[in-house]
Amino acid sequence: MKKEVKNLEELRAVAEGFLSAIAKNPLKETATVVGLSGDLGAGKTAFVKCVASILGITEVVTSPTFILEKVYIIPRGSILGERFTKLIHIDAYRLEGGKEMRALDWDALLLDEHNLIFIEWPEQVKEAMPKDIINLSFEYAGEGVRQITGDLI
Repeated sequence: MKKEVKNLEELRAVAEGFLSAIAKNPLKETATVVGLSGDLGAGKTAFVKCVASILGITEVVTSPTFILEKVYIIPRGSILGERFTKLIHIDAYRLEGGKEMRALDWDALLLDEHNLIFIEWPEQVKEAMPKDIINLSFEYAGEGVRQITGDLI
């Protein structure tokens, strides 16, 4: 599916729909990983900010480009219930392969079914991505307009 967004309200609506779709998916025994692809400034971090806000996270969400990973605790009673306890935001832009994910204790993160992981630039570390990754693509579609494409959009 493809959605066009022109402002943060529309982006938030897409994020709400996306989280609702995840909530309808069967429970897994591993983390839920969402890959966010697209050019710099295409809206990947803005999308994660919307997701965090919807989940009740009050911390300021910023791009983890230079620290690679940020972990946020999801408050109890979020839209996803008790399914997830952590939102993990990773930026793989500066990584040069899946082996570099080891520094983040990647295997342990994947084993925890209570982790909701958003990873920007998953193509940089594609060999480390799980087979069931949910891929979203962000593209410029004109002045102030973005297109988001993905299975759960």
